[in-house]
This record gives sequence, C-alpha cells and structure tokens, in this order.
Amino acid sequence: MSRIGKMPVEIPSGVKISVVDGALQVEGPKGKLNTPLPEGIKAQVEEKEVVLERRDDSRNQRAQHGLARALLSNSVLGVTEGFEKRLDVVGVGYRAEVSGPWLNLTLGYSHPVQVPIPESFEVSVDKSGKKAINQYVATLIIKGPDKAAVGQYAADIRSLRKPDVYKGKGIRYEGEHIKLKVGKKGA
Repeated sequence: MSRIGKMPVEIPSGVKISVVDGALQVEGPKGKLNTPLPEGIKAQVEEKEVVLERRDDSRNQRAQHGLARALLSNSVLGVTEGFEKRLDVVGVGYRAEVSGPWLNLTLGYSHPVQVPIPESFEVSVDKSGKKAINQYVATLIIKGPDKAAVGQYAADIRSLRKPDVYKGKGIRYEGEHIKLKVGKKGA
C-alpha cells in the first residue's frame, strides 16, 4: 500500500478544488493550477480534504497513487504560499534587472540577454552587495505557484551562464558550492 498516496490532502480556507476532465483544478489566492490525474486514480473531494484512490494494487498503480497525491499537495501549497528559487549572479560586470515583463541580464556576452517573465511569476533582484571571492553578487528571487515551472525557469536562467570552475563567475543557485580548479599558475 502506498503510504503517501493514502494520506488525505487538507484543503485550507480560501482554496477551491474541483475535478474537471480527469484533472484536479486548484484555485487559491496566488493563482489557479491544473493537476492531471493518472489513469486509474480517482479523487473524492470532501468538505475539508481530498482523498485519492487507486484502481488496483499493481506496482505501477501504487507509484502513480503516491505521485498524484504529491502533485496535488504541491498544487495546494503553491496556490496558498507559493514556491521560491534564488539564484546568485556572480561576476565583475554581471548585472540583473527587471523591467516590466522582461528580465535583463548582462553576463559578459557581446549583447544583453532578455528573458521573458511568465505572467504568474514574480521576479525581483536583491542587490544587497554580498561578495563571493572578490566578486559582486546580485540575487535573483523567482516566485510562483507552480513548483515545477519555477524550478524549470530557474534552471533555464542558470543555463545562460553556468558557473566557471576556474574563476567562479556565472549564475548559480543560492548556497550552491562550486569547487574551483587550480589554473596553470597554481600547478
């Protein structure tokens, strides 16, 4: 029996959940999300909780049961509190700023990089000026209701200039440790 799947998901006040075309529609103060239900999984929406049931006890159904419950739980958490990822932009001359629906990045290329900000996301730049290895650091704060979409957006921004293993410059997740290699002079 799936231990995660059989646990009910509590519905906080201000959140509305309904079953629409084989998916759960979750509405809350931070937005509206659709969570697909895998084949063989049924949802029973009660007054204060949602209970997911599976068709049989096959290995695949048990796995899908736990997955569906985790996705629903993340959707409920996303529309109430939201999710956040933080990225550090490290490097001399590397800058980040938000202007309207665009995130403008200066990353050492011959041109500035503009990344569109999705509608449901909130992106801000914290220029507190913390330093990492004698380099200026700006922190990008990405907030949104969908956990997977926030993580993918952060990964896409990080891929624009991955951290350099010799100087440590680039975009990295906050708290990510980059092990610097010794260059030719140090060998």
